[in-house]
Amino acid sequence: QVQLVESGGGLVQFGGSLRLSCTASVSIRSLNAIGWYRQAPGKQRELVAFITREGNTVSPNWAKARFTISRDNAKNTVYLQMNSLKVEDTAVYYCHTNDYVDYWGQGTQVTVSS
Repeated sequence: QVQLVESGGGLVQFGGSLRLSCTASVSIRSLNAIGWYRQAPGKQRELVAFITREGNTVSPNWAKARFTISRDNAKNTVYLQMNSLKVEDTAVYYCHTNDYVDYWGQGTQVTVSS
């Protein structure tokens, strides 16, 4: 059983920045990968970025320029640094990992105002 707890969401103005945190209940070194998804109202959940045990990162093209994923193994925490935020980044952001089964955090709301 893996528990994931996100924090760091909130309301930010267009062009601003936020850093999300996801703390796992297990050593993240034991996980093949851990990352972030988001879901906007009326839309499907989509991948934002993930980072592997070896430290490799994967993200879609739209996220590469503005979003950075990183990890602190000592804190069992993964971060998502989001810069130059746009109104369309408004969504619930979820932490995710797979350890034979999928585990999701409760989500943290990010709202970008114009």
